[in-house]
Amino acid sequence: MTTARRLRLPGIAYGGDYNPEQWPEEIWAEDLRLMREAGVTMVSVGIFSWALLEPAEGVYDFSRMDRILDLLHENGIAADLATPTAAPPAWFFQAHPDALPVDKDGRRLSYGSRQTFCPSSPAYRRAALRIAGTLAERYADHPAVAMWHIHNEYGCHNDACYCDTSAAAFRTWLRARYDNDLDALNHAWGTTFWSQWYYTWDQILPPRATAAPPNPTHQLDWRRFCSDELLSLCTAERVVLRRAAPDTPATTNFLVLRTIDALDYWRWAPELDILSNDHYLLSDDPEAEVDIALHGDLMRSLAGGPWFLMEHSTGAVNWQPVNRAKLPGEMRRNALAHVAHGADGIAFFQWRAAKAGAEQWHSAMLPHAGTDSQIWCDVVQLGADLKTLAEVRDSTSTAQVAIVWDWDARWALELPSQPSGDLRYQDLVRDWYTPLWRAGVAVDFVRPDDPELDRYKLVLAPSLYLVTAAAAANLARFTERGGTLAVGFHSGMVDENAHVYLGGYPGAFRDVLGVVTDELFPLLPGQSVGLVGQIPQNATADVWTERLRLTGAEAVATYTDGPLAGVPAITRHAYGSGTAWYLATHPDPTTLSAVLERICQEARVRAEREAPAGVEVVRRRGTDADYLFLIDHAGRGAVIPADGVELLTGKPVVGSVTVPEGGVAVVREPADEPRANEASGVPSARRSSLA
Repeated sequence: MTTARRLRLPGIAYGGDYNPEQWPEEIWAEDLRLMREAGVTMVSVGIFSWALLEPAEGVYDFSRMDRILDLLHENGIAADLATPTAAPPAWFFQAHPDALPVDKDGRRLSYGSRQTFCPSSPAYRRAALRIAGTLAERYADHPAVAMWHIHNEYGCHNDACYCDTSAAAFRTWLRARYDNDLDALNHAWGTTFWSQWYYTWDQILPPRATAAPPNPTHQLDWRRFCSDELLSLCTAERVVLRRAAPDTPATTNFLVLRTIDALDYWRWAPELDILSNDHYLLSDDPEAEVDIALHGDLMRSLAGGPWFLMEHSTGAVNWQPVNRAKLPGEMRRNALAHVAHGADGIAFFQWRAAKAGAEQWHSAMLPHAGTDSQIWCDVVQLGADLKTLAEVRDSTSTAQVAIVWDWDARWALELPSQPSGDLRYQDLVRDWYTPLWRAGVAVDFVRPDDPELDRYKLVLAPSLYLVTAAAAANLARFTERGGTLAVGFHSGMVDENAHVYLGGYPGAFRDVLGVVTDELFPLLPGQSVGLVGQIPQNATADVWTERLRLTGAEAVATYTDGPLAGVPAITRHAYGSGTAWYLATHPDPTTLSAVLERICQEARVRAEREAPAGVEVVRRRGTDADYLFLIDHAGRGAVIPADGVELLTGKPVVGSVTVPEGGVAVVREPADEPRANEASGVPSARRSSLA
């Protein structure tokens, strides 16, 4: 990252995907007028316009885009100009049918949708770089263009192709990973099992459909390869864009969602100037506000500071079994919660609701009903809110607690043939995150090998099934130096090749946790066991138990029934100058909350501000002031201690601030400590460039 490539827009950017090509040109003037009314400052354009920009190979028509960008500039609205490479046109696939993706069952998919291409296709790469380069050269100096938007939602719908071209690319990737040593690959994959030994590189295929479960390390390396293959496309486009416009920042919209896990965003983050994310609520999530916070904190941690919310929805989406509309006030709370967790840009999909196409029932800033709608009123109000919060931009957050998040561990945990099929990485992490969120404890996310863990008092590893020996040693050093570490069950079990650490579980964490397990006893669906000890009465646990014995740790809780009655379930171990906790089971939410509360107290972690249940408390810290976000998700209102100025109303705050029922308050408070060298919760090498 260079200081030159920054988004040069005042305040918090506001807007959405703008697709004027879907509408008659006489509507464009109305669009711009209404954008100004709503307070829109930037829109994304051209995301799905390849077929119009290049109607035939090497033949371009930029007349429409010229007029669109000129109109945006004339109306004071910046453009996030996209390379349209997420949806190649029909002529491309007629000329290059081998660029269509093949699924693991060997079926070649057809065009007629989006993201329908083989990531390893040389023809696709050439065509994508050609349109990206031509677009960049034409608009590099256009005054409307404030940011490049590379592709759209890499890994969505199309995270892998299993064709022969992809197989060859996979083998090339493997040769690099294993230093062209086939014996090293055979050892890493454990191919003596089931007679899978490879004698030549060309015998290796993608993990296509098989009669029995495929090799886990084969699958894990495939996930790594697919992430890297898409990243190589993204960085190739970035190089082309940067060549034409060296100072214009580039982004691509991540999908840090529970339903998408295709990409290792720790690897992607350093390659972009600004980090963006798309976030959509799941209709069946009873606490969607927790999901917003978790993903906001994860994005802020990836970015090293502020980030950009590229897409979310004003109301219902179109792709879930039931597409729930948002309740009154929910859209505003959602958007401002993203700001609270570090977003310096708020955008929606899309500006004007489509009347045709696959997403015609996806909500928009300007709905089918037009301006005579509640959504439009809310959109205008949000634009005014963001304008009043302009000074919040560039502020970030500090945390005393870090949660370990690792895509390798996630992929490995969710491979087939685990001891329990009920393990979902993101759910396990969210189980631990939720009590901290409810308590108002700020959280960063870190890699297990993060070299700067000492800036935290407490590090949590709710689910770290796969961990390298070096990363495990890193977490142990943090504890030995005085930190508090808490580890969840089924962690430390396998190394980077998904090989089991021998000698007893939890493998790589046995010494630091002071325990050893000789056998796992996962529970059946619906089965639970009782817990007793220094925990709430009537405590229970489900999903997982294990036969554990103490090798230095003390038992905090034991099982009361089942085959492991009397066996420790939760332990605490003094290690060096620090303390390591192990939760060898999945406690009920009340018990887990109580255990985490005790761990936080012992680690001297404090909440940002006391608040009633259902009121979210988040602090962003600027150079000269703090910004306290108070969001009432419960709809009961609250009075919270505070002093300063409430920015949304402009009213002074003396002693306390009243949060409206279902509303939001943002209080500017004096900075309570020097900021010059304050850690942001992430290494200084990775900083956001939204400033």
